[in-house]
Amino acid sequence: MNLNQITIPSLDVAKATAFYKNLGLHLIVDALPRYVRFECPNGDATFSIHKVENLAEGHGITIYFEEENLDDYVAELQKKGIVFNQLPEDKSWLWREAHLYDLDGNHIIIYHAGKNRKNPPWRIH
Repeated sequence: MNLNQITIPSLDVAKATAFYKNLGLHLIVDALPRYVRFECPNGDATFSIHKVENLAEGHGITIYFEEENLDDYVAELQKKGIVFNQLPEDKSWLWREAHLYDLDGNHIIIYHAGKNRKNPPWRIH
């Protein structure tokens, strides 16, 4: 089994589309104002957004995007006006992460984990 796609809800798909294009995703399906789909710049995963009338309450969704050159990428996004609530920081689980929120309040973590993403020292064998 392989994870193919994640779909997130949005109150305004057009605004969300501009936000995710600014992050570097490539738009491949445009069915505005109700749906869009993106390709990630690396790998085979796709990412889509669909229109909702109301967002779910509570913790919500957390989206992880891995970027090998995390610090440089974050600096590029900041130049485009993207605001981070946490700049790149090394974590105890051996990932380096930066955190932000999209326009609908979905939590985004842009990180670099390298081999530790799937093979941390504490992996069960």
